[in-house]
Amino acid sequence: MNAPDPSHQALLHERAHHDRCRAALAAMVDGADEQVVIGANASASGADAEVLGYRLRSRAKALRELPEGPLFFGRLDFADAGDGGGEPAGGGHSALHIGRLRVGEHPAAPPLVVDWRAPVSRAFYQAGPADPQGVAVRRRFGWAPGSRGDSADLTSLEDERLARGESRTSAIVAREIERPRVGPMRDIAATIQPDQDDLVRADLTESVCVQGAPGTGKTAVGLHRAAYLLYSHPERMRRGGLLILGPNRVFLRYIAAVLPALGESGVRQSTLRDELATGGRSGEDSSPAARLKHDIRMAEVLRRALYERVDPDAGEAVVVVDGSSRWRVGREEVAEVVVGVLGEAPPYAVGRERVQTRLVERVRLRAERRAGPCSPAWVRRVSRLLGPGVDAVWPRVRPEEVVAGLLGDPDALARAADGLLEEGERDTLRWARPPRSWRSARWSAADLVLLDEVAGLIAHPEGYGHVVIDEAQDLSPMECRAIARRARFGSLTVLGDLAQGTTPWAARSWATSLRHLGKPDAVVVPLTTGFRVPGVVLGLANRLLPRLDVEVPAGRSLRGDGELRIRAAGGDLPGAVVAAARDALEREGSVGVVAADADVGWVREALRAAGVGFEGAEGTEGAERGKGSEGAEGGERAEGTEMVGEARVGVERAGRSEGVGRGEWVERADAAGVGVGGAEAVGARLAVVAAGDVKGLEYDHVVAVEPAAIVAAEERGLHRLYVVLTRAVSGLEVVHGRPLPF
Repeated sequence: MNAPDPSHQALLHERAHHDRCRAALAAMVDGADEQVVIGANASASGADAEVLGYRLRSRAKALRELPEGPLFFGRLDFADAGDGGGEPAGGGHSALHIGRLRVGEHPAAPPLVVDWRAPVSRAFYQAGPADPQGVAVRRRFGWAPGSRGDSADLTSLEDERLARGESRTSAIVAREIERPRVGPMRDIAATIQPDQDDLVRADLTESVCVQGAPGTGKTAVGLHRAAYLLYSHPERMRRGGLLILGPNRVFLRYIAAVLPALGESGVRQSTLRDELATGGRSGEDSSPAARLKHDIRMAEVLRRALYERVDPDAGEAVVVVDGSSRWRVGREEVAEVVVGVLGEAPPYAVGRERVQTRLVERVRLRAERRAGPCSPAWVRRVSRLLGPGVDAVWPRVRPEEVVAGLLGDPDALARAADGLLEEGERDTLRWARPPRSWRSARWSAADLVLLDEVAGLIAHPEGYGHVVIDEAQDLSPMECRAIARRARFGSLTVLGDLAQGTTPWAARSWATSLRHLGKPDAVVVPLTTGFRVPGVVLGLANRLLPRLDVEVPAGRSLRGDGELRIRAAGGDLPGAVVAAARDALEREGSVGVVAADADVGWVREALRAAGVGFEGAEGTEGAERGKGSEGAEGGERAEGTEMVGEARVGVERAGRSEGVGRGEWVERADAAGVGVGGAEAVGARLAVVAAGDVKGLEYDHVVAVEPAAIVAAEERGLHRLYVVLTRAVSGLEVVHGRPLPF
């Protein structure tokens, strides 16, 4: 009789444990709902009951809305106390399962699954043969792709016996990392690497800047850091708030599922445009005007324009009539108060309040010397009587008034920009046709940055306890200042890659950007080990680095697979593109054909004429609408142009693999926030994308069309080409008719 297979027996045991965990989680959901009912009937003060009810309802809602999926991905077996001396590293537990959230049968009972963010879980990511950290065996679990948490989907396991000095490359981790990128972004809790874990668990008080080469997981690191801070500092995060800032709303939809999968919901995810001062956006800027408005010199120009309205000598003597008494505040006295407040440099609105308060205080002291204490009603009445006098020296103002007055009046602009901007620069900034008033002004995207600057000078905006900023390399100095105002007393996680900076004002160094962000002492940590882009593709992209005018370490890839091909078009570039697209479609996975913005039209026509089905009609139209907008409008493009190809293809592929019909596929696409386009998009897994819209996208195979045209299309064209080349997850084919830039 054959002996039972130990690995098979272990797999059966782990499946049984997962069934137990699922039952416990179901009980946790039911218990949370029951606590809401009990809490509603609890005897407490109105405020206490409201707070208690909110917290109980929030917890119940979060548990009910947890996405389906496996409840654990790893396990730690700790060495016995007698083996290594001292107490077990597992806090008294010899084995712990690690998952995305804590699962237990009772709050006081040992957990069936430990949250990956718990201190004890750190050994899962950091332990190694040289430093086992008390771990005897680290076990990883392999789940079927797309598993919704059925225990039968647990298909494999790997044991790494660290106590024996055993080290192995995990095939499970490799499969997870190299799995095709389809649909919304996934969490990486199961595959976090040690250097990523250090960043994720950095202290709340620390601001961290991650210079991440392509494919190093910097976006995922930022999101997991947010989840870690919410877990480790729940009260401080609840009070201060946590903000995720993405480059556009489509990107936010792409990452929207990550935090809920990690057990965190209700986190504000926004774009800087949505956080800026309110105002309709209907105006357009020339590229030079937009660049000037994003220039750091505009901060001082705007400050001067605002405080030019304060005039200590503009007031008159103020007489306050109080019954039979008359109290006089002379011009010199008013001017003295105004000058004193200006020296304190408070926000504009606060300064105005101080002037009014101090003038009222002077009148009150005189009145009390004659008639005794003054009532609060008396103080309010005198404050109203002094209002017109305060308006004369320190008028109320709106941000729109200041910016419209600056851009519409050559003399005002000349005074505010004296010594800062040349005459030609002032002419570039000035509105050719000023509106009748600020109420009828048509604001551009760059104007909103100016409005926010003035709004911040008038009154500080509400801040956040922590802000995570993605694609930070594309922020202008003025945009950095807008973020800094929202994190004056909080910390930042700054994510980006200087080599991928494509806006005209993109950062050349992190030191400069961090200074504008108000965190000059933030540590800059490079992530150079890539898990997504194959080594052969990254090697080609790295050849551009010496020409990009930024100092970043070259990325390296752990992936030895991947394919790179260079196809010379001869005299038939459209034909070569069609042939490359057909070759890519013979391989598994999504395909992105990326061309310079101006070339997208003929690429689509060539593919259509050849009968190659593709998705991207809607996305390409969006690209055409947004063409050139990055230079003129701060990189904001029409929605629907980024992430769309990957997400649509992902929804379609998932539908095919599960045998669903078109109707359900469309429903899943809608649920994912992804349009499926017209008839030609159906069944297509190839997307045509403009180079200006490809940042953040990933395709299994990329066909890069005419790199020389991509480089020539914009000021930072080499940076754009670097982005294009590094979108390939499995294979890259470069099609060219002109000499290659690299």
